[in-house]
Amino acid sequence: MGESFSSMTYLSLVPIVAGCSLAAMKEISFAWGGLNGALISNLGSVLRNVFSKKLLNEFTYIDGINMYALISIISLCYLAPVAFFVEGSTWAAGWTTAAQAAGSNAKFIQLLAAGGVFYHLYNQVSYQALTGISPLTFSVGNTMKRVAVIVSSVLFFKNYVSPLNWVGTGLACLGAYLYSNSKIKKSK
Repeated sequence: MGESFSSMTYLSLVPIVAGCSLAAMKEISFAWGGLNGALISNLGSVLRNVFSKKLLNEFTYIDGINMYALISIISLCYLAPVAFFVEGSTWAAGWTTAAQAAGSNAKFIQLLAAGGVFYHLYNQVSYQALTGISPLTFSVGNTMKRVAVIVSSVLFFKNYVSPLNWVGTGLACLGAYLYSNSKIKKSK
């Protein structure tokens, strides 16, 4: 995209990545497949952000919300057949189990709809933010969101967090601070 960053900006990413890694360590369960899936998902998100920003700069008649709508529609067309082929045979049993866990079909549908609406709004806001900032800044913010989720789980659900997790959270916050400072110094 033709953007360049200072060496301080790149170096500030190291404590962010290391801190988030430490903050997520010692999860109750760990599976290599889950880690690989998360890494692939993060790579996909970063690539989506970079290419979306590139397209938003090239096609000035498309704003962030419309870009998100187009990506969502295309994703649905590609992934719905794959999901049906791979997992379609388990949907009925999964629905029944989830509805029982929620208490009723109506409650499950309500939770599903609320989750969908909030996730959609989150992505709409994200794409609006992407129009005004660089993909790197967006990715750093997205990474810090994970730290916020961990801290929130401690506050609301009283999840145990080891000292190593707290060190990771602090390290990620330090990295975000260094990143912000490097961006401020570059703009001066």
